[in-house]
Amino acid sequence: MIPSLSQDLWRSPPAFLQLAENVIHLWYAPLEQPKSVVEQLYQTLSTEERARAKRFYFERDRQHFIVGRAVLRNVLGRYISLEPQHLQFCYGAHGKPALLQLRGNDILHFNVSHSNGIALYAIALNRELGVDVEYIRYLADADQIADSFFSLSERKALRSLTTEDVRIEAFFCCWTRKEAYVKALGNGLSQPLDQFDVSLLPGDDAELLAVQGKPEEIQRWKLHAISLPSPYERQYKAALVVECNPSKEALPIQAWQWQAEGE
Repeated sequence: MIPSLSQDLWRSPPAFLQLAENVIHLWYAPLEQPKSVVEQLYQTLSTEERARAKRFYFERDRQHFIVGRAVLRNVLGRYISLEPQHLQFCYGAHGKPALLQLRGNDILHFNVSHSNGIALYAIALNRELGVDVEYIRYLADADQIADSFFSLSERKALRSLTTEDVRIEAFFCCWTRKEAYVKALGNGLSQPLDQFDVSLLPGDDAELLAVQGKPEEIQRWKLHAISLPSPYERQYKAALVVECNPSKEALPIQAWQWQAEGE
């Protein structure tokens, strides 16, 4: 049994980051930052990103966008020894972002997710990955969402839970794991969410259980549950999907807490 990534593993990053091909890095960042930090981060954005920031109606949303995007630049810049403002991005057919710059002969893959003031960043060399985080809350239409997007076996598993709190937790376990897998594929909505199964019951390992018409996918991907650092670990569900070799090796995960300069 491979446990979920514990909240105890989150640490401040070292001054010099080393990322090997067989290691995954995760970063966590709170999007609520002092005004001085937001202004500093804004300076690292591209012209297009600054224009996007100005289009947000609510100031809180604008600041969260600035911080989320600037932290991504800050983090990726550390791996390729480039100032954040000099990074350039391209986008796949379904909108998945990628860096134009290489790290030597290696491709630096990354994925980003944010929810209710929290951002997660997953980084790897030469392998695809996807990450998703969701704030746990009551949803009046949870059953309708499950009927529309969950597989038959997932819906049956969800209905087997009689306690509302447990069902809500299981719902978000399922949702984050499915979203992380789809994001790793980079296919957008071309991968129907009800055509593959993930584990969701309390106590179960995080697993990709089946993919309709593609049994080989089970060996290609490794699914991880993620616990955020205190005090957020009980408020959010998060999942990471990583491309692995056919032996489905358990890749070590190092988890870092992003901090603004001077903190």
